[in-house]
Amino acid sequence: MEQLWAPWRIEYILQPDRSGCFLCQKPRENNDESNLVLHRGRSNFILLNSFPYNPGHLMVAPYRHVGYLEELTDAEAKEHFDMVKLSIKLLNQVVKPTGFNIGMNLGKVAGAGVDNHLHTHIVPRWQGDTNFMPIISNTKVLPEALKATYHKLKQGLPDVL
Repeated sequence: MEQLWAPWRIEYILQPDRSGCFLCQKPRENNDESNLVLHRGRSNFILLNSFPYNPGHLMVAPYRHVGYLEELTDAEAKEHFDMVKLSIKLLNQVVKPTGFNIGMNLGKVAGAGVDNHLHTHIVPRWQGDTNFMPIISNTKVLPEALKATYHKLKQGLPDVL
């Protein structure tokens, strides 16, 4: 049997069990670096996904706990979309993807891991970024640690604001 070492996963394994909504909790803690919060607006924020599909996988979420797009005010919805655009601009400058997957999973049946606090995923893509590992070993290889990606994106943020 081959072993795949992933020592950074110990942080996830040992974290205390948190009840409640992490999209509500993280911005309230005012510990942006450890919570991977990249940018804060008036009613939405951008954070790096802790369990990314690809390096630089971002999420935009409102501070307010809402599960449906139609529950957002016009101002919240506009800022939300503006932050999606900002995320694309930032990722284009810093990690230089050749494409993106952008979307929302609204409701558990649609695949939402958090089905009562809407959020938009922005996943950078590169030609050939998928390989045989997920298919034959159910393993995704990420070439960069989350903290390194966070710091690169945070450093590039002033250039796109």
